[in-house]
Amino acid sequence: MGQISILYIGNSADEINALNAHPGISLTHKIDAMAATAYLRAGNKPNAILCELNLAGGDGFGMHDLLRNDLVRGDQKFKYVSFILLCNEFQESVYKRAWNQEKRAYKQAIDDFYILPLTDIDGIVTRIHDLINYRKIGIVVGEYHMPLVKKLFDIVVASLALICLSPLLLAVAAAIFIESKGKGKIYYTSERMGTGLDPFLFYKLRSMRVGSDKQLSNLAKDKNQYASAATISEIDFSEPCPECAKRTDGTTCSELRYIGSHEICDNWYTAQKAKIDKSKPTFIKISNDPRVTRVGKFIRNTSIDELPQLINVIKGDMSIVGNRPLPVYEGKKLTNDEIAKRFLAPAGITGLWQVELRGKGGIMSESERHRYDNEYADHFARNNYSFWYDLKLILRTFPALFQKDPV
Repeated sequence: MGQISILYIGNSADEINALNAHPGISLTHKIDAMAATAYLRAGNKPNAILCELNLAGGDGFGMHDLLRNDLVRGDQKFKYVSFILLCNEFQESVYKRAWNQEKRAYKQAIDDFYILPLTDIDGIVTRIHDLINYRKIGIVVGEYHMPLVKKLFDIVVASLALICLSPLLLAVAAAIFIESKGKGKIYYTSERMGTGLDPFLFYKLRSMRVGSDKQLSNLAKDKNQYASAATISEIDFSEPCPECAKRTDGTTCSELRYIGSHEICDNWYTAQKAKIDKSKPTFIKISNDPRVTRVGKFIRNTSIDELPQLINVIKGDMSIVGNRPLPVYEGKKLTNDEIAKRFLAPAGITGLWQVELRGKGGIMSESERHRYDNEYADHFARNNYSFWYDLKLILRTFPALFQKDPV
């Protein structure tokens, strides 16, 4: 990774010194909102802005609004600048405000939220590199226009399909209602990341029991198809910190954290937490999911549960053929160049990896899924789009519908 330019706005001397000493950072420091605004309006474009919440002459949210609105209107290159908000302590109201901005417009959001002091500068540098790549890929996708023939095909096919399949949808809806004894909705919505990295509400017929979302975290530990043996699940308090072990005077390399009956230095806790997060699989798919109902199993095996996504296609959220729209928490992890290329293709009901997955009986590694997503993106991006390639994938979808364990 090359050196990144950071504008730090605030007056925390410890953070400024630590960032300035890092070999991967070229740091510019401005003490307040007025000085930072003047610096940015002069045309200076850092890779990232680290901004304290409380500033003389303004606050972090005001600086974010300046960057995403006024400066971007004057120079589109400011779109590529990542913005990280820094706070002296965790404040739920501040965090929710940053998150709500993200929910309103994902590409225009505050990119991350850190609590001072910054104990893992290497981790922050890595995160900024990821955000730079992520924001660039998002802007490229956001500015990409869907081929007219693909858009017209989507609207015509989705509209006709909904009309023809409406009796089937009504019958399945009634079956879901009866099996659930009138409890819960017959459809399911979740926020997904689609074309241009914009979140949208994704529609499916409900195939699980009411309240099944609450069981996901526990099931993912043991039954996630994409999990590997290398997955790390918890902090190892018995493992000593390498930096603390070098010290002979009994001091620690950073402040101590007290968790239950354990104590651990902040640097070693942060390093282990980063390793745990990195080891976790991006995708979650539960093998033999016990939450699925009897009707749910049938509509999943025949992909009838996917039919409401035709509404998403008509709305323009999705295409008939594309890469599967990801839950936002999954999409946010795909920030490096190799993987993020998948977002150069639109979100779709069916696509290359879904067809290949069904052909393999539902067994596919995470790396294979990345590869198939990127392969379709290569066929779609840079004016490589072929209507006939899409049509072949649609024709391959029909026999794959009757394979076991579909998505």
